[in-house]
Amino acid sequence: MTINGTVFSGDLFVFYGLLKKDATGMPAHIDLNAGGAFLSDVTLRGELYDLGGFPGIVDGDGLVQGILYRLDNAALADPLDEFEDVVPGDAQASLYLRVKREVLDAQGQPTGQFAWVYWYNQPIDAFNKIDDGNWPLDAGKSRT
Repeated sequence: MTINGTVFSGDLFVFYGLLKKDATGMPAHIDLNAGGAFLSDVTLRGELYDLGGFPGIVDGDGLVQGILYRLDNAALADPLDEFEDVVPGDAQASLYLRVKREVLDAQGQPTGQFAWVYWYNQPIDAFNKIDDGNWPLDAGKSRT
């Protein structure tokens, strides 16, 4: 599994929370519409948790709903990592890790694609699982 590796123009991401198109809490200083393209609804294998105004995905057998995004401007990777509290060179201090995961279709079948995903990197014991694996667009709070 690649963790926090180099991001190139054309790389794919899966956004499942505040970075989904039109999500409440999306960072105003990161223009995802100008820096790439939202492509299609997809899923990931994992479990989704409500972390108090923003979600986090962790390992699990469920399906988490997200949107596939193509990053055309690799310069946006640093502000995205900063927004997600990825601490370069310090995985323990990072709230999220940027990892490559297999992309699945809506039925949970592999698409043959791999994408960067912000994977929650802290204990989830105190948080509630989102059973349907879908973070609502209007559920977010600004983290900036």
